[in-house]
Amino acid sequence: MEESQNYGHRHPLLLLLNEHQPIVANCSRCGEKVSTPCFSCAQDCGFYLHKVCAEAPSELNHPFHLDHPLLLMQIAPYPFGHYICDFCHKEDNKFVYHCSCGLDFHIKCALFTFNIAENNLKELEHVALHDPLISTENGDYVAMCFGCCEPLANYTHFSPDFGFNLHEKCAKLPLKLNFTYHCQHPLVLQFNNERLSCKICKETSPRGFVYGCTYCKLACHIECLSLPLDLAVEDKSHQHTFTRLLRRVPYICDACGIEGIYVAYTCSTCSIMVHKRCTTLPRIIKSKWHDHRLFHKYFLPDEVRSSDCIICHNEVNRKHGSYCCSHCNITFHVRCVTEDKGLYSIVSLENEDEMPNESSIIVIERNDAGEATKIKHFKHMHNLTLGPFDGGYGNSCNGCMLPITDPCYYCSECVFFLHKTCAELPKMMNVWYHYCQEPLALISDKVFGCAECWLISNAFAYECCECEANICLRCVIALTPGARTSLKHKHPLFYYRRQREKCNACGTANVGVFCCKDCNFVLDLRCFSLPIKARHKCDEHLLSLMDHDDNSYSKSHHCDICENSRHPNHWFYHCATCDTSAHVGCVLRRNYPFLKLGNIYEGTDHPHPLTIVKKKYYYPNCDKCSKPCEDVALECSKSECKYIAHWNCVKSISLWVGLIRHFIYK
Repeated sequence: MEESQNYGHRHPLLLLLNEHQPIVANCSRCGEKVSTPCFSCAQDCGFYLHKVCAEAPSELNHPFHLDHPLLLMQIAPYPFGHYICDFCHKEDNKFVYHCSCGLDFHIKCALFTFNIAENNLKELEHVALHDPLISTENGDYVAMCFGCCEPLANYTHFSPDFGFNLHEKCAKLPLKLNFTYHCQHPLVLQFNNERLSCKICKETSPRGFVYGCTYCKLACHIECLSLPLDLAVEDKSHQHTFTRLLRRVPYICDACGIEGIYVAYTCSTCSIMVHKRCTTLPRIIKSKWHDHRLFHKYFLPDEVRSSDCIICHNEVNRKHGSYCCSHCNITFHVRCVTEDKGLYSIVSLENEDEMPNESSIIVIERNDAGEATKIKHFKHMHNLTLGPFDGGYGNSCNGCMLPITDPCYYCSECVFFLHKTCAELPKMMNVWYHYCQEPLALISDKVFGCAECWLISNAFAYECCECEANICLRCVIALTPGARTSLKHKHPLFYYRRQREKCNACGTANVGVFCCKDCNFVLDLRCFSLPIKARHKCDEHLLSLMDHDDNSYSKSHHCDICENSRHPNHWFYHCATCDTSAHVGCVLRRNYPFLKLGNIYEGTDHPHPLTIVKKKYYYPNCDKCSKPCEDVALECSKSECKYIAHWNCVKSISLWVGLIRHFIYK
C-alpha cells in the first residue's frame, strides 16, 4: 500500500496493489467496478480510482483524431452532463474526453483506441480470442465490432470483460494505407467525427473507424476497402447469381439507386448491377413506417402510381430498386427504409401473418355511400352518431382535445365527441419514431406527458407496451407518414425528421420539422398541432390563433397576459371583439388546454380520488402553497373533504420519468 497524490480529491489517496484484496466499489471517474491496482481514499470516504483512470492525461493527442486534442473533463458540456460515447455508443455522465468538434469518449474508450493506434496491444494479451460463429437472423441482439461495425461473430474477435468488442483484424489495422482511387493523399485510420458518408457504399455508420482523408473530406469504411473474396454471390431478392466486377467508372446500383464505385456485382441474364451490400437485401420487410409488408422491386411496377418516397418525400426513380406496398401504391427508397435497423424486421415467409389491425369501433349503421353513421367505440359506453356539428368551438374532441369540427361523432346521451379521424384509429399501432419494438396500445382517461410534444393531457393516447411511454393523438396523427395540411397554410406540408429549420410560428430552430415543398414555410411539431381556438381567463370570448398582426403600430405588439412585447411575425392568440392579444405560450402553458376537466386523478399522496377542476368565480386557497387556485387545480371528490391544490403543486414526478428516458434514447 503506497501513498500517492490525490488526483483532484480532497483527501490523500492510497495505491492498493494486492490483487487478492476484495473491493466492492465503483471507480469515481469511469463508473465501472474497481479492481487492483487502484487508488482509494486514505480516510475511507468511498472514493476509488482505477490506476489507469487516475493516470489518464488531462489532454490526449489521439492518432485517430489529429485535428484537435481531446480534453479530460469531469462533466460533459451538455444539459445534465449526459453524453454518448462515440466509440462504444453508451450513454454516461462521468468523466469524458471531449473535443471541441463534438467527439466524446469514455476514459477507457479513449485510452483503449489510443493503444490500438500506437500498436500497444498489451491490454489484449490476457483476453481470449473467440472463433467466428454462424450468425442467425432471428431478431435477437447481434453484437457488433466497435472498429468496423460488422457483426462480431463473423471473424475471430476479442470480447474483454470491460465491454469492448473488437475483431482481431481490426486491432491490427495499419494507421495509413494507399487507395488506388484516391492517389492524392494516403488514407488515415480515424474516427468519423464529421459523419461523412462512405465514398464507396455511400452509407454513414453511426460510430467506429473509417479510413479518411482530412484534406479532401473523404471517408471509406474498412470493409468497403477490403477486396471482396466472393467471386459470385446469391441475392435474396433475385433469382440469378451475381458475379463480381472491378471497375473504375462510377455506376448506379439497380437495387438501391445509389452511386457505387470500385466493386460491383452484375447479373448478365437481367443486365443489372448492384453493390455488394445490396446482394443481401431482404425481399420482404415489415417496417414501422407502414402497416403492410413491403416488397423489394428492382423496377417499380406500373400499378404503383406514387413515385415519391414516404420518408424523405423525394422522387423514387422507377428504373431502380425500391420497396413498395402493392395495397397502398406507395414507395420507399431502399436507403430510407433500411438505414435504421430498429425500424424494420425481415419477413421470412411471403404468407406470414401481419399484426392484426384491430378496429376501435363496431359499425352499427351505414348510409347508402357505405359510410359508418352509427358506431360503438370501445372507449365509450354509449353509441356515437356521425353528423354535422353545430355546437361551435365550446366543445373539444375527447380523443385529441382539439376543437370539434366536421366530420365528427357525437354522443346523444352525454357530452362526448370524437373527430372521425380519431375514432377510426386502431387499438394497436406501430409508430416509426418510437425506439421500442413492441406496439403501442390505445388508452384513455390517464394523465400523461406526451413523449413527443411534452404537453400534459388526459385524452386518448398510445402507450408503449414495453417502456410505458405515451404519445398523444395530436402527435400520432401529425407524424403519420405522408402529406399533412395546416389551416394556416395553403400548400401540403411534409415532415423531415433530421432537418433543422426555423419555425415560422414561433421563430425557434428545431430538428424535425414540417416543410412546404412550394415555399419556405416551416412548422415544428408543437406549432403544427396548436388549437385554432383556445380559452383563457383574460377574455370572456374564445381566442383565435393568428399567423400575423395587421396592426403596424409597435406599441400594440404586446401580450395582455404577461404584459411583455410580442414579435409581430410570430403566431399569437387574439380576440377581435375585445382586441385582446397574447403569446401562444401564455395562453396554453399554464392553462393546460389538453386536460379534460371533471376527470379523476389519483397520482398523489391524498387518501381520496381528486377531480381536475378550474374555478371560475370562487378561488379557494391551495392546501400546498396557500395561494388562490385560479388555474387548473385538483379538488377532492369527497364532498366532506375540502382539500384543493394547484395542479402544479401536486402533479406526480412519474409524468416526467418516461419523457426523460425517451429523450435520452431518442
